[in-house]
Amino acid sequence: MLSISQFAKQVALSPDTLRYYEKLGLLQPQRNAQHQRQYSQQDQDWLAFIQRLKQIGMSMHDIQTYAQLRAQGDRTITARMALLQAQSQQLLAKRIELDQQLAFLNQKMAFYQDQLATLASIDPQR
Repeated sequence: MLSISQFAKQVALSPDTLRYYEKLGLLQPQRNAQHQRQYSQQDQDWLAFIQRLKQIGMSMHDIQTYAQLRAQGDRTITARMALLQAQSQQLLAKRIELDQQLAFLNQKMAFYQDQLATLASIDPQR
């Protein structure tokens, strides 16, 4: 078990961020006899999952909802799956948009390549 300062160093977050996550209901560390937070490997694994959800663009509200459902146990697997599927759909939509933007850039670069080739054939010293 790790104290909040040890855990903060290990996960590269500030103790204030960990307390904030606890306030949001995302983390629920155990407490020792002195009522100090004690973090386990399970807390670290869960935090890594939370960070991944943030990286893929899930809102804090949806992450809180997911955490609440997770705390209720296996009977909420369907609801958790629905949250993940919704996020997957958002990511797919973003990928389509990014693919379209990349195609636009590729067309523009191809246009410039053609322009450069034309200029080089007219003036080989370019």
